[in-house]
Amino acid sequence: MIKIGIPRALLYYQYYPMWQTFFEELGAEVVVSPPTTRLMLLNGSSRLVADTCLPVKVFVGHVLSLVGKCDYILIPAIRSVKSKIYNCSKFLGLPDMTRAVVPESPPILDIEIDVNQGKRSLYQAIYKLGRCFTWNPFKVRRAAIAAWQAHLNYLELMTSHRLPPPQAIEKIAGVAEAERRTHSSQPASTQATIALIGHPYLLYDEHINHRLIHRLEQAHNKVLTPEMLTAEELQSATARVVGRAYWTYEGEVVGVGEHYLRSGADGVIGIMVFGCGPDSVMMDMVKRQAARLRATPFMSITLEEHTAEAGIVTRLEAFLDMIDRRKRRQSKVYA
Repeated sequence: MIKIGIPRALLYYQYYPMWQTFFEELGAEVVVSPPTTRLMLLNGSSRLVADTCLPVKVFVGHVLSLVGKCDYILIPAIRSVKSKIYNCSKFLGLPDMTRAVVPESPPILDIEIDVNQGKRSLYQAIYKLGRCFTWNPFKVRRAAIAAWQAHLNYLELMTSHRLPPPQAIEKIAGVAEAERRTHSSQPASTQATIALIGHPYLLYDEHINHRLIHRLEQAHNKVLTPEMLTAEELQSATARVVGRAYWTYEGEVVGVGEHYLRSGADGVIGIMVFGCGPDSVMMDMVKRQAARLRATPFMSITLEEHTAEAGIVTRLEAFLDMIDRRKRRQSKVYA
């Protein structure tokens, strides 16, 4: 059986159920790299120049961890998934960059996705990928339809059950105790409701964000994430700030930030990486919106390769303490 490696980085949390379904429908076995470790980050950093952004260094580390464990590695070049809305440049050249810095990598499946080129181009890209496993176009079509349905079910699961991607993936896989952990993660007495905004590869990689969500939940806070909002809520919130989005993932930063700043959260934390141009612009928009509304406290955290855990913990504790004092003052006013 052919084994397909999928790095647990970058777009993994957005599309893994869809990718898994597609390859398994074609008779392949999917192998996922383990969660990020310090060694992975060090290995990835050693292959790239210093100015490369942190998520790409992590991604290369995951690719290296899959060498020798699979026959192919999926690294799509996703240029655009919506008309006239474009992806970050790091995704466009990811397959070529990986070939250059990881020459020992298994053959790379580098499907190119760009909806601006029309449906015909998209279908051809899917069939080209499927021909690595079968020459039967009907089988590839069935696999693609099943994969798309799996993706829609994945989105619906996160929205309806208010689950972050890691827990939704576990629930889909039927992992034992996933349901129990989902309920136990919500504290009996909630201190505050904290919304997180940022890309999934930053919010759910516990190594590079120093277990941010776990720390918030351990302090008895309810955590809200971008995936818990519907597409309509995101679109409406994004339109209020920027009108029409230009970047592919503008909604999960600007739109989510706008939505949670207006309702549903006692505080909002934005997560970004050092040196990322689109993130810095989008997070600044959220910061300015928070200053205009003056309703919900906002804090941004910038991650990079040498971010210290103590610094994250100190800032987090100060932010939560500020929210607690603010809530106590408000309760006295309305008492």
